[in-house]
Parts: sequence; structure tokens; C-alpha cells
Amino acid sequence: MARHRNGWNRALHVVGVPLAPILLVAFLVTGHFWLAAAAFVLGYGLQWIGHRIEGNSMRDSFEGHVVRVLTAPFRLVRSRS
Repeated sequence: MARHRNGWNRALHVVGVPLAPILLVAFLVTGHFWLAAAAFVLGYGLQWIGHRIEGNSMRDSFEGHVVRVLTAPFRLVRSRS
């Protein structure tokens, strides 16, 4: 909870945490796959904004680790020069 002391961060988490799974499942059940993906991104995006307001990063969280692992194949390879 030390990473969630700011009121705005907590408020964005109160909205973002349930938004992601509830709308994700609802849109998947109804066959709206793009809306399901958007709900997931929006829910986590709100939480990310909250952490930026708080002044901390999601890098040191479990979710941050998962995002780094999942996005590793899409990152540009930096050349050594």
C-alpha cells in the first residue's frame, strides 16, 4: 500500500482495477473482442496514470514484470556502436 498513498492514485485504482476484468469478461462473452482489449488497456492505463501521479513506477511490481516479459519481443533491438 505504500505505492498507493496519493488520493488520485487510489481513485484511479478504484476505477481501473474492477474495470479491466469486469468489462473484459463482459465484452468477451458478447463477442466484442476489440472492446474487450480496449477495456483491459483502459483499466491498466488508469492504474499506470495513478502510479505516475504518485511518482512511482510499475516497474518494481509484479504487473510491471509481466508487461516487460510480454513486450520484450516487440522492443527495438539497440545496436552497439
